[in-house]
Amino acid sequence: MILAQKALARLKRLRMRWVVVAGALPMFGVVAAFGIAPDTVTEPVTIEQVVQNVTLPEPVVTAAPVEATFMREERIQRGDSIASLLARLQIEDPEAAQFLRTTRQARSLYQLVPGRTVRATTSADGRLIALRYLNNGNLLSVDRTASGLQLTEQPARLETRVHMKAGEIRSSLFAATDAAGLSDAVAMQLADIFGGDVDFHRDLRKGDRFSVVYEALYHQGEPVRTGRVLAAEFVNQGKAFQAVWFQHPDGEGGYYGLDGKNLRKQFLRSPIEFSRISSGFSMRFHPVLQTWRAHKGIDYAAPVGTRVRATADGVVESIGPQGGYGNVIVIRHQSKYTTWYGHLSGYAKGLTKGKRVAQGEVIGFVGMTGLTTGPHLHYEFRINDVHQNPLRVAMPEAPPVLPQHRAQFDAAVRPLEQQLALLRGLVVASIE
Repeated sequence: MILAQKALARLKRLRMRWVVVAGALPMFGVVAAFGIAPDTVTEPVTIEQVVQNVTLPEPVVTAAPVEATFMREERIQRGDSIASLLARLQIEDPEAAQFLRTTRQARSLYQLVPGRTVRATTSADGRLIALRYLNNGNLLSVDRTASGLQLTEQPARLETRVHMKAGEIRSSLFAATDAAGLSDAVAMQLADIFGGDVDFHRDLRKGDRFSVVYEALYHQGEPVRTGRVLAAEFVNQGKAFQAVWFQHPDGEGGYYGLDGKNLRKQFLRSPIEFSRISSGFSMRFHPVLQTWRAHKGIDYAAPVGTRVRATADGVVESIGPQGGYGNVIVIRHQSKYTTWYGHLSGYAKGLTKGKRVAQGEVIGFVGMTGLTTGPHLHYEFRINDVHQNPLRVAMPEAPPVLPQHRAQFDAAVRPLEQQLALLRGLVVASIE
């Protein structure tokens, strides 16, 4: 058995050798095919010498190495200072820090508004090359030149975009606009637009809602500020008020209802944008005189320094201290109307007797001069020198859109009305 296995293994090895030799034969044949047979005649090779002039290239000049620069952008955080901001921008440049501290024009850089961005270009070792900061629509630029750092400030090129927002009143107008992502500037415009129909001191109710289409100004994709409200709707206690901005061919503009009715009343209901009525038009016990007497005006409680607005176009009839009124301003409107603003802490700069003022213009500031126990504005509305309750009296209206401008008005209003309808549907859906 063992002998038979050995014989079989030997036989396999012999077969393998023959296979290898057989496979190698074609290979040897291929190699032999490339050989040259003896006595083969070949053509003689002609050798020719060629001499040619070659122009050498100009010497290569190595360019000076370009200094590496780095661009960084940081968003301003609450509590930031110039030093902390420069550190986050990786600016390690004592000269630049000293320049920003001592240059008078750089003071606007110290108005660091949280959320705004600062862009800087630096060298590899942190040396400042350029810096850009946008503040209040002005672009502040710091650039390194051959003579050193230079600073310029100029109005930025702004892009206008149209935004749409809606919200619901839960506690106050400001709280609702904050929740909707709207700025205080838009909230104040809404109060001005609808102030002739809605008393924002007393009439607001939980569940009131608003829709607004407004402009927003941007610089290189960064929001700068909000612009004008183009259209708005306010639903107060179930009653809807609409307003659209329309600019007349002569350049004047204003807010109108969808029917062309002018929303601007000749008199605003309130001379203060947001406040609380501390004393109405009625009989009351005077806190200083300690007697019962008629209170022939409206008292608006507000902090000292709160801005006071003229409630209508007019001319300053008198300005200065006057008995229990303290510092007071009297404005005459047309011939028979006068408004009184008492207990002021001060007057608007440049306001004098005989000066013309416009509706909504700031004329003074809340104080506590005269007979008063606390800071507030005493406001009176008189017709032919007879006291009237400004919250009750029917205010005269301004003229509507003129017939010759009606076609232009309708064309301008149509897309705005569609946007308000879209927002109205969104608000109703969110409430339901």
